[in-house]
Amino acid sequence: MNILSLLHNVTPKPFWKIGSRFYHSYLKNKYLKRKRPFVPGETSKAKSRRLREGFYEKYLNGNGLDIGFGGDLVLPSAQGWDFEHGDAQYLNGLEDEQFDFVYSSHTLEHMQDPAIALKNWYRILKNGGYLIIYIPHRDLYEKKKTLPSRFNPTHTFFFLIDRDELPDTIGIIPLIKRNLTGYELVYAKECNEGHTITDPMLHSDGEYSIEVVIKKCN
Repeated sequence: MNILSLLHNVTPKPFWKIGSRFYHSYLKNKYLKRKRPFVPGETSKAKSRRLREGFYEKYLNGNGLDIGFGGDLVLPSAQGWDFEHGDAQYLNGLEDEQFDFVYSSHTLEHMQDPAIALKNWYRILKNGGYLIIYIPHRDLYEKKKTLPSRFNPTHTFFFLIDRDELPDTIGIIPLIKRNLTGYELVYAKECNEGHTITDPMLHSDGEYSIEVVIKKCN
């Protein structure tokens, strides 16, 4: 269990909300004043596999946006978007068809409405560009079927690849089919390189994610 989850579990809810709000405000002001420090996360963890697969050459060309990057940009040249820039669900201020690629790692599971987020992430993508979504796989990461998350209290939904198990689990392919038009689903696959921990009470190691690549073909 990580420190965030531990504090959330032992802190009375009113104090947790007040404390987290003040901390959020402090970080927002800090990051707006100066560049975020590099913090390796899930994107860095996937880098060696992606290099072998030619992922960067195929999908990350031109002007790109990394949503929810957390200091771990998918490419040094990509523009980062995190909470200090605005709500990732709406991306207010960003124009339609602005980016050649839009990438997001472990952010969709924090959205109050993943469908709205998906539509807006697609909205800012140019025709012919790629939307890449990297999200925790429920059975590799959560290792349970119902909320709340054992390891991250801000997760609002769990994800599988091909099926919904409502109310807590969304299938990413069904979500795409319900909300997007004019696209090609290049792939949606399980990424489990280095994953060895199956104990549901222990945080997973290695990759424990679903990787999705969508090409805009309007």
